[in-house]
Amino acid sequence: MLNLIAEKELFKQGYKFVAGIDEAGRGPLAGPVVAACVVCDEKFKISDKIKSIKDSKKLTAKKRDELFTVIQEEFTQHQKKVFDKVGGANRSVLVGGLMSSTSDTFGAGFTEVGVGICDHQTIDRINILQASFLAMKKAISALKQKPDFIMLDGGFKIPNCSYAQRNIIKGDALIFSIATASIIAKVTRDRIMLEAHKIYPNYGFDKHKGYGTKMHLERLRKYGPCPIHRTSFKPVKLAS
Repeated sequence: MLNLIAEKELFKQGYKFVAGIDEAGRGPLAGPVVAACVVCDEKFKISDKIKSIKDSKKLTAKKRDELFTVIQEEFTQHQKKVFDKVGGANRSVLVGGLMSSTSDTFGAGFTEVGVGICDHQTIDRINILQASFLAMKKAISALKQKPDFIMLDGGFKIPNCSYAQRNIIKGDALIFSIATASIIAKVTRDRIMLEAHKIYPNYGFDKHKGYGTKMHLERLRKYGPCPIHRTSFKPVKLAS
């Protein structure tokens, strides 16, 4: 079970609002990259309902969805703006059949989450790494309460970022706020891709969420790229 040791250490150093950031969707051949930023203060405690939070990659899709709902209840009380936006049958991030870049926030009191999305067109224009950083910046910008320290998963820090930050390898498996962000980002992106499947049913986005599985590559060769494929990625180029 994850704890708040890393966050508490930063509170002891004088930081008031500490955040964890993670993204989902760097590897897929289609769709957006999504980032989530979870910020809290020293009053925050891990309740029994959310103590099972861990790296989203170590959870089943069903468990991620369950925790997503619990996070909604624990973190937001009655403010559900982002969850309503990405839940169920919502297509607000699929404009004219194309993913749109967006950011939004939900939260109550001392705990808040921002979500940032960069579409496939942005990914193709500035590359996936820079788009991931941009999604993270969007997630931070969406917050009403800005953090004064950020912890993020992986080997890179966010460039041109004014906030104190620390990158942590496997941070999504070690840090509670990062693990929470990983679940929010993953579920948000998966739901976007489920909506994409309704518009482009030939590719099996409901199964692989845009990742380069055998099924996806076969469908890509058979049907060619659809409007949300990342044309800068080699398998998509080869299928064009």
